[in-house]
Amino acid sequence: MIELVLIGIGTGNPDHLTGEARRAMAQADLFLVPNKGAGKSDLADLRTQIIDTVRSDATVAMFDMPVRDDTMPYLARVDAWHDEIAVIWADTMAQHPSARRIALLVWGDPSLYDSTLRIAARLDPAPQIKVIAGITSIQALTAAHAIPLNTLNGPVTISTGRRLRDHGWPDGCETLVVMLDGACAFQDLEGAYDIWWGAYLGMEAQVLAAGRLPDIAEQIISKRAAARAAHGWIMDTYLLRKAQG
Repeated sequence: MIELVLIGIGTGNPDHLTGEARRAMAQADLFLVPNKGAGKSDLADLRTQIIDTVRSDATVAMFDMPVRDDTMPYLARVDAWHDEIAVIWADTMAQHPSARRIALLVWGDPSLYDSTLRIAARLDPAPQIKVIAGITSIQALTAAHAIPLNTLNGPVTISTGRRLRDHGWPDGCETLVVMLDGACAFQDLEGAYDIWWGAYLGMEAQVLAAGRLPDIAEQIISKRAAARAAHGWIMDTYLLRKAQG
């Protein structure tokens, strides 16, 4: 049986690799690396650079990511996209029939706002799945700002920019971590909140900002736009907390 190993690699810094991740990479027969198209080639390059830090002799299979159909409703669009990716994975693996242990590097951790596990579940025949936990962008964010994730005995909600934009601040929420927010939904919040924002967390290009909304909102939007223009892509997240006093 083929073993598909999903390896959490943190936020792009090779130092984020755990010992377990390095051992799994050392044992892999094949690495699947997605190519997300023009403007995002750095993402594929980062993956191959991370592989090279562990395996100079690695066999790497690049595959092109399909484009989502924006005319479809969001959930149906993503579901169809996952189906397409699973077919591409299967076709790519079939081109390497001798590979029994296949690795795919996952930003952050495969369990947190990542669909690699959902795509892997579509493969037929089903491989044996192994997951190697990785450092999440949330951990990298709180470390970069030297803040605790939660208040004393306080709950934390993890959500997306889409949900914040469409539904506002969640009921009963004290601390909110927002991921996947290309539209900067925080700028539409009413009330007093503190924000800790970061992009390219843990990498040389790391950018941070923190302060009271709305005092710092425009600064974050400007920094985000400049960073995206410079790199062609951006990975960012932020933590919001109801302001005290």
